[in-house]
Amino acid sequence: MIIRSPHPDVTIPDVPLTEFVLGESPGQGDKAALIDGPTGRTLTYSQLAEAVRRVAGGLAERGFGRGDVLGIFCPNVPEFAVTFHAVASLGGISTTINSLYTPDEVAWQLKDAGAKVLVTVAPFMDRAADAAGRTGIQEVFVLGDGSGSDATPFAALLDTDGSAPQPDFDPREDLVVLPYSSGTTGFPKGVMLTHHNLVSNLTQMKPFHHVTPEDRVIGVLPFFHIYGMVVIMNGVLHNGGTVVTMPRFDLEQFLGLMQEHRITRAYLVPPIVLALAKHPLVDRYDLSSLRLILSGAAPLDAGLASACEQRLGCQVIQGYGLTETSPVTNCTPDDDPSGNKPGSIGPLLPNTEARIVSFETGRHENPGEDGEIWIRGPQVMKGYLNNPEATRATIDEDGWLHTGDIGHADEDGYFTIADRLKELIKYKGYQVPPAELEAVLLSHPAISDAAVIPKRDDEAGEVPKAFVVIKAEATADEIMIYVAERVALHKKIREVEFVEEIPKSASGKILRRVLVDRERERAAQGAG
Repeated sequence: MIIRSPHPDVTIPDVPLTEFVLGESPGQGDKAALIDGPTGRTLTYSQLAEAVRRVAGGLAERGFGRGDVLGIFCPNVPEFAVTFHAVASLGGISTTINSLYTPDEVAWQLKDAGAKVLVTVAPFMDRAADAAGRTGIQEVFVLGDGSGSDATPFAALLDTDGSAPQPDFDPREDLVVLPYSSGTTGFPKGVMLTHHNLVSNLTQMKPFHHVTPEDRVIGVLPFFHIYGMVVIMNGVLHNGGTVVTMPRFDLEQFLGLMQEHRITRAYLVPPIVLALAKHPLVDRYDLSSLRLILSGAAPLDAGLASACEQRLGCQVIQGYGLTETSPVTNCTPDDDPSGNKPGSIGPLLPNTEARIVSFETGRHENPGEDGEIWIRGPQVMKGYLNNPEATRATIDEDGWLHTGDIGHADEDGYFTIADRLKELIKYKGYQVPPAELEAVLLSHPAISDAAVIPKRDDEAGEVPKAFVVIKAEATADEIMIYVAERVALHKKIREVEFVEEIPKSASGKILRRVLVDRERERAAQGAG
């Protein structure tokens, strides 16, 4: 049984992404496009268009062009959007890098993506320079004071009057961005997203989300992540709204900016929704301008959504997607509060099909029955970079992307996520691949075997817990410190349990599901 969107298909323009997002920006004139929250520094729509043109010209003068890859290693600042669209307008590809990454992680992604240029900020220069020095990076551009480094000031890219070339490229085939995702399992992989993928998803969201030029949106979710990149940065700019950027999440600053800028829409993740629902600090701020919260990146509990709605007096809805789907496949419409079903991720977007398939028998499930969710639509990625095997394991011959998520659809076509087949841990919406942490653990001289699973956590959603078999004396604290020194903050092991052996299949694959089930039974007994 194929499930289709209750909304009619939309016509998707066959145009480059920057033309689609910023095509009308000069006409917006002095209206604020991007505001740097901490400083109040503003880029109007006309300034944004001019900055994109100049940076594209500066990059082109240095030989950057169609098919070249530029790494963006920046927090949320207005120049993130400038860089992203300057690269896109040249037919280049941005690979967006997690701001929390260690030098090793940054270097690995730059090398795997084949990046030749890196844009970063002064506070990240130590990590950026270390990573760039070990890869094929030809030039590093830095925002802010990069004195004492070999980096080129970002302002140098703006200091050009040369017109950027207008390359001839195919929106359906040419990549525009290369974010990294662990997919359903394993190590991070470059997700090849074309101009058409992102234009499709932005067009598909229009019947669900009616962002207007009067809307002011808080840009707190990182733009390096597909959710922040597409739904906030590009989605709001395409519709003429204003994005107030935050380099990192701080609850008090977040609430202050929401109040100061009279934010009307907030695209968030469950841990922030939890804070809005329960933290006493919220009562000190006037959030009455807020009309809508959309939560994504991880499941949102129905009770938590309702508690947030009641406290703030605004609509709280949920959406769903993956990096591999650009990202949105499902969302509750924002213009029909009566259709909101708490706990549901909503119906499919237009031009999107789904199947619910039994992960045991391969049978197509009926409404209300759980199975793996398969997705097909124009937002589905081209594939994983230089990894045809992983691509084939994720997208079948008929174009169905196997999400690795377990859920069901009701009679109205509203979907609910029940569990995950895939082994990713979602810490505050960030992806944490267990295999990566297991590799770090196994490099510890006292550990002979290890497995990592998600452990439920009220604040973070899930945290990484390690099960380890030791061959020499070691404490849990020592092991957690060892891992923390080698990975980004969100990947840290939060708990260690020593075991005699790790459960494995006959082929030697770790049976993480056994450990997950064991952990859940323990939690249930404790709650009882």
